[in-house]
Amino acid sequence: MLYRKLPYMLSAFALLLGGTAKAQNPFITNQFTADPTARVFNGRVYVYPSHDIPAAPGRGRAGWFVMEDYHVFSSANLTDWTDHGVIVTQNKVPWVKPDSYSMWAPDCIARNGKYYFYFPTTPKDTTINKGFTVGVAVADKPTGPFVPQPQPIKGVRGIDPNVLIDKDGQAYLYWSEGNIYAAKLKPNMLELASEPVTLGELPTKGLKEGPFVFERKGIYYLTYPHVENKTERLEYATSTSPLGPFTVKGVIMDESPTGCWTNHHSILPFNNQWYLFYHHNDLSPAFDKSRSVRLDSLFFEPNGAIRKVVPTLRGVGLTDARQKIQLDRYSRLSSRGASIAFLDTANTFQGWKTVFTDNQGWVQYNGVAFGKQALKTVTLRVQAAAGATVQLRTDGTTGPMLAQVTVPKGSQWQEVKAPVSAFKSGTHALVVSSKTSTPVAIDWVKFD
Repeated sequence: MLYRKLPYMLSAFALLLGGTAKAQNPFITNQFTADPTARVFNGRVYVYPSHDIPAAPGRGRAGWFVMEDYHVFSSANLTDWTDHGVIVTQNKVPWVKPDSYSMWAPDCIARNGKYYFYFPTTPKDTTINKGFTVGVAVADKPTGPFVPQPQPIKGVRGIDPNVLIDKDGQAYLYWSEGNIYAAKLKPNMLELASEPVTLGELPTKGLKEGPFVFERKGIYYLTYPHVENKTERLEYATSTSPLGPFTVKGVIMDESPTGCWTNHHSILPFNNQWYLFYHHNDLSPAFDKSRSVRLDSLFFEPNGAIRKVVPTLRGVGLTDARQKIQLDRYSRLSSRGASIAFLDTANTFQGWKTVFTDNQGWVQYNGVAFGKQALKTVTLRVQAAAGATVQLRTDGTTGPMLAQVTVPKGSQWQEVKAPVSAFKSGTHALVVSSKTSTPVAIDWVKFD
């Protein structure tokens, strides 16, 4: 197990400081997060994920999902993310079973100046439901404070709530429990206005869950995780109505090649680009019940079909050259001589390093904003027991050289600074390569 008390304590400490994160995948690295619902409120993106924590005696079930609260994160540029802290916690909701650790995938929607946060969990009153049901917490701001309603939504049995407000103003609630269900919501957003219906045109084989519905150019897209084979992949169906009938159209994202059993997502447009938010177990490769949220661009074909998204480590957004550039979240990696590893396997929240074993290794990181004002120096956090020479270039392995850095011998991490020999303004890909046959590891690169 990769769980230790230390990472959890570091996570909590970071939150006390008002944690921030940079946009590479995963884009939240101070805690485990999953099931991200992304929404745009007042020109800013807010992400409402679930929060995986390690099981412990008296805290959840070992080997399973353990979730006790929700955070919200936000960004104005999809690059710099702010953790606004806990917005709802299990034992402060009147109807929730105490210490149930089942605060699963949520959603949040804005209406009439209020923000409605929908979340599933288990009730203490089993006459309401013996399994999961869905509650609502209401706030005046997207970051809260959220006030939970005294009772869950009557008539909803299941998990993974999702809300669509249609163009005519009618709101719909979607959720899952084996099948995917939908019902109209009353204007107060707290009660069902119609009996639930089963969206029954979907695959009958394999688990379906996590619905996320949106409308684009008159087409309603019902997107959902589905276990077609061994693990969940993301699929979609379309309709001309929010309640269907839906026609299955295809796959948005294939099964994880590394075996992460779940995936759960949301899709939204922001600044004229569509994005897919989803999760993977990047920070916990040995235990897929601790996930981390990711973000990649999504595109539509002219006929409205969704082009399949290939997961990336790089994610989206520009990285300012003056920030720490995490090369391990690469856009391209050489076929030999370079690899990625954790900085500390006992504390995976510290992230990764790029390891060059010889002079055949290189890594390319796209989307670095160098700006207009000339940058004079570059600093590398680097480790090379026998010493090394590292080159930095723009726009390819044979592109203009930015700097050549001589790394002194040393078994410990050190920050090495070198002059920039040929500054190039604007946005460029950064390529870093080793020019020696001895191993060298790089944590980050930063220009000044």
